[in-house]
Amino acid sequence: MTDAPDEALAVPLAALRPALEAVLMVADQPLDLLSLATAVGYPSPEVSEALLALAGEYDEQGRGFELRNVAGGWRYYTREEFAPVVEAFVLEGQQARLTQAALETLAVVAYQQPVSRARVSAVRGVNVDGVMRTLISRGLVEEAGRDGEHGATLYRTSSYFLERIGIVSLDELPDLAPHLPDLADVEEELAPSQPIDQEPVEGTH
Repeated sequence: MTDAPDEALAVPLAALRPALEAVLMVADQPLDLLSLATAVGYPSPEVSEALLALAGEYDEQGRGFELRNVAGGWRYYTREEFAPVVEAFVLEGQQARLTQAALETLAVVAYQQPVSRARVSAVRGVNVDGVMRTLISRGLVEEAGRDGEHGATLYRTSSYFLERIGIVSLDELPDLAPHLPDLADVEEELAPSQPIDQEPVEGTH
C-alpha cells in the first residue's frame, strides 16, 4: 500500500472499509473524497475504490440503505423501496410534508432559476409569497442576487435541495422544462387583469 496523503490525520490505521462505514454513519452531510481520505488515513484512490465496493455490496445484499455520491459527497440513504416505511415513522403525528402548492412552486424555481417571486407567481397564476417563505425557511430555496433590469430578488434551489432529492446537479432533473409555460407569454397574458409581476414585495426584499 502507498503512503497516506499529506492531508491524512495522524490516527491509528484501521481496516479501510469498516473505517469508512464508521465515519459515514455519524456524518450529518455528504462527505467528499478528500474529507474521507483525511479521516481514515488512506490515499484518495484507495478510498474511492473502497466506497464503490461498499456501494456495490449493499446493492447486492439488498440492504435497507444504500451508499450514494450526492451533491459532491458520499452519504448513506434509505433505499427507495423502504422510503414509505421511514416516512411513516419520522412524520407520524407531524405535518412535515410540503403542500401541493409548495411542491409546484419548488418545481418552477428548479426549472426556471434564477427567478423572481413575481415570475414564479406569473407561472402559477397565484401569489407565492407565503409558499416561498416556507421553502426558504426549510433551506430548499435561497437568494441568488438581483434582477439587473428590475432589481427584484432572484431565487434558486439550494445544495440541500439536491441532497434531499438525491442528485448531484440540476442537469439530472427530469426533462420537464418544455412542459412549463413560457414566462414571457404567461406574464403578457395575465398582465391586463392580474399584474402579478408588479408586486411591491419584490422591491422591499
